[in-house]
Amino acid sequence: MNFYDFEDRVAIVTGGGQGIGLSTAQRILAGGGKVSVWDVDQKLLDALTESAPKDRVLPLRVDISDQAAVEAATREVVDIFGGIDVLINNAAIVGPNAPTWEYPVADFENVVRIGLIGTFLVSRAVVPHMIERNYGRIVNLGSVAGKEGNPNAPAYSSTKAAVLALTKSLGKELAGRNIAVNAVTPAVAKTTMALSQAPEFLAMILAKIPRGRMLELDEAAAMICWLASEENSFTTGAVFDLSGGRATY
Repeated sequence: MNFYDFEDRVAIVTGGGQGIGLSTAQRILAGGGKVSVWDVDQKLLDALTESAPKDRVLPLRVDISDQAAVEAATREVVDIFGGIDVLINNAAIVGPNAPTWEYPVADFENVVRIGLIGTFLVSRAVVPHMIERNYGRIVNLGSVAGKEGNPNAPAYSSTKAAVLALTKSLGKELAGRNIAVNAVTPAVAKTTMALSQAPEFLAMILAKIPRGRMLELDEAAAMICWLASEENSFTTGAVFDLSGGRATY
């Protein structure tokens, strides 16, 4: 396992109580960084509080679709840790599986509200602090569904496609500064969220992966952490594949 240097760096990981977010937070901690883990599940945050080093982890219960909550949490991280160097926009929900013409409107809006608007709100709150320091690394969690579209997942596919476009816009806006903005596009990974989907839907998307298996959490964290490290000093506004060979572009 490669070591990524996050000494004296401060990171925010949204949806960091479990899955890819937690694996990424743990890898940043292993590299010497400080991490504020944002999640809406208090039980997950409590478990993290018990197991993580108190002086380098700040668990916060944050609904990223709530602008006031996002801005308050951002201020708290800056007040306690002194700044923000890294942002991992990981929080999202999948929503139900249904064809577009039968998809519940409220569920569609909720998936977009958290996965897209939440990513926008967190980025909007954090970026000014990175500009002030002339340093930052942002990694947005997209999905291969955002590239290709998964049938019976129109809300999630649309949201993740929009996250990729947001990545490119923000990356171009910040390209003249020492702030990189990139995205990764995982295939289905071994997360609670993914495994909560209908078995037939999981079988369908797993069959599309040439590797023939799910993405491991540590595999995702490895790519994310390189993109979030100081070593990634040139690439920005790009999308990195984590689909096991499924993606065609």
